[in-house]
Amino acid sequence: MREVTVPPVATVSDDANLTDPVWDNAERFPDHPQFAVKVGNEWRDVTCAQFRDQVRAVARGLIAAGIEPGQRVGLMSHTRYEWTLIDYAIWAAGAVTVPIYETSSPDQVEWILSDSGAVACVVETDTHLRHVLSVRGATPDLRHIWQIAPTDSSPGAVAELTDLGAAVSDAAVEERRAALTAENLATMIYTSGTTGRPKGCMITHRNLATDIANALPGLSEFFRPGAQTVLFLPLAHSFARLIQAGVVAARVRTAHLDDPKKLVDVVQDFRPTFMLAVPRVFEKVFNSAQQKAHADGKGKIFEAAARTAIAYSEAMDRPGGAGLGLRLRHALFDRLVYGKIRAALGGRCTAAISGGAPLGVRLGHFFRGVGLTVYEGYGLTETSPAAAVNLSTAFRMGTVGRPLPGVSIRVADDGEVLIKGDIVFRGYWRNDAATAEAISPDGWFATGDLGELDEDGFLTITGRKKELIVTAGGKNVAPAVLEDRVRAHPLVSQCMVVGDGKPFVAALVTIDEEALPAWLAANNKPAATVSALREDPDLRAAIQEAIDEANRAVSTAESIRKFRILPGDFTEANGMLTPSLKVKRGIVAREYADEIAALYG
Repeated sequence: MREVTVPPVATVSDDANLTDPVWDNAERFPDHPQFAVKVGNEWRDVTCAQFRDQVRAVARGLIAAGIEPGQRVGLMSHTRYEWTLIDYAIWAAGAVTVPIYETSSPDQVEWILSDSGAVACVVETDTHLRHVLSVRGATPDLRHIWQIAPTDSSPGAVAELTDLGAAVSDAAVEERRAALTAENLATMIYTSGTTGRPKGCMITHRNLATDIANALPGLSEFFRPGAQTVLFLPLAHSFARLIQAGVVAARVRTAHLDDPKKLVDVVQDFRPTFMLAVPRVFEKVFNSAQQKAHADGKGKIFEAAARTAIAYSEAMDRPGGAGLGLRLRHALFDRLVYGKIRAALGGRCTAAISGGAPLGVRLGHFFRGVGLTVYEGYGLTETSPAAAVNLSTAFRMGTVGRPLPGVSIRVADDGEVLIKGDIVFRGYWRNDAATAEAISPDGWFATGDLGELDEDGFLTITGRKKELIVTAGGKNVAPAVLEDRVRAHPLVSQCMVVGDGKPFVAALVTIDEEALPAWLAANNKPAATVSALREDPDLRAAIQEAIDEANRAVSTAESIRKFRILPGDFTEANGMLTPSLKVKRGIVAREYADEIAALYG
C-alpha cells in the first residue's frame, strides 16, 4: 500500500465562510473588475464592490421571503452571471444551495427538491419553471419559485428579490454571515451517477474553502493579477463550482457563457488568459483543427505539425530538451499552425485546467507543444472536488499530479484510491449507510477509482473499480485506457468497452455527427446518416484505425477484438450520458443488449 501526504499551506479558521472573500475584496479592492457581463456587443465590468452590493441585496430578499439559516434552496440554470450572484446570496443568507443541472428531467428535479427538502427554487427559463411546477405536488416543502429570466409578470429573480428585500437592513445580512461557521453546510450537490438515484453530497464551507486556500498558491500562473477566464462548464458540476469560488477569492475577471457552442467566438472576443474544461472539449478543439486542415488541402502539413508538437513536448521532459532540428521544425510550424490554434483561443491563453476524465498523454503533449499546457487534476464531488493536480513546479504528463497541500492519498492493496483531508465531504444526505460505506472510521474516503502512485507521489488514474471488466479468461481490463484512445479519433464521439464474462474485449462506438459531413466529402461519398453507414467499409476502416491505436496501449489479452458502430450517439437527452458527460454504462448495456449479443454471436 503506497501513501502520499502533502502538508497544508493554509488552514481555514472555524469562523470562516465562503462569502468572506466577497466582502474582503469589496473593502480592499472596490474598483477591481470581478466579472464581465455582455450587454449587446459590449463587455461591462462588475467590480468587487458592485458584486458585494448585489449579493447583499439578493440576500436581503431571501431573508424577507422567510428563508432561514440552513434551509435548502434549489438553483436550476445555465451557466450565467446570475447563477454565481444567487449562489453567493444564498450563502450570505445562511442557507444551502442545491444545484440542479439545467438539462434535468422533471423526475430528476422532483427527486432533488423532495429529497433535499428545498423550501425555494430559482429557475432560469420557462421550461425549467414548467418542470418545477409539474412536480410541486411531490415537493411539499417548496414554498417559493423565482425565475431568472424576466416575464410579463416579473422583472426577473434578481430584481424581484432585490425589491422584496428593500425593507430588510444590511445588518440582517451581516448577522446571518456572522453566524455562519466553517462547519456549516454550503451546498448539497447531487451526484449525477451512472446508475441509481443521485445522492446528495453534503459539502461544508470548510471543504470548499480549504480546497481553494491550498490550491491557489500552486496555481498562481492561473489565479494572478490581470488574469481572466471564461466559465462555461455547468455550475451545477463541482469542478466549475470550485473554479467559481477560486476566481472570486483571487479576483480573476470572469465571463460566463451559457452555450459551449459559442465558445470560439466568445474567447476570441474576451481573450482569456486561461481556460478550464473537460477532456472532450480539448478533443473537439484538436479534431476541428485537424478536419479543417484536411478540408483545406493542408492535411499533410497539420499531421506533420502535430507530430512535431508531440515530439517537442516529449523532449521538454528529457535532459537537454529538444535538439536543433526539432526546434527549427517547431518554429516553422508555430508560424504555420500553432499560432492559428492559439489565436482561435483569443491569443492570450497559454494554459488550461482539465478534469472530470483522463485527457490522454498524446493530446496532452500536442497542446503543450502548441503552447497551451493543460494541467490535469483529479477529484470527485465528495472531495470538494480537487484532490490532486499538476502544477508548473510539479508536472508529469499522463498523471493527475500530486496531492494538493493538506491532502493524503493512499492506494489500497486492491488498487482503489483513498483520500483523506479537510476536503472530504461530510457525507450523503439522509443516507448513513452509503456514508459509512464510503468513509472509513478514520476518515479515508473510498473513491471507487483505481490508480497508481509513483515514487515521486504523482497519481495516475487507471479506471473505475466497479467498471473493471473481467473476461471469461480471468483477465482484468480497465475500460478507460481503451475508451480514451478510441475517442481521440476525429470521427468518434463515444466509445464503451464491453466484455465482462465474455471470451474477449469488444467495443460499442458512436460517430461524431458534426465530423461526419467533412469525412463524407473527403471520401467522395453522398450525404447519409450514421444509421445508413454503419457497415460502410470505409467508415469501418476509419474506426478500425482508432481501435488499432487504442490496442497499442494494452496487452493482446486486453485488446479490442471486435466493434459495432451504433446508429445514434450517447447524449444527456436519451439518458445515456450524465451531465458531466460520463457514459451511463448500465443504461447503454441495456439499450444496446442486442448489439452486444451480436458481437459475441
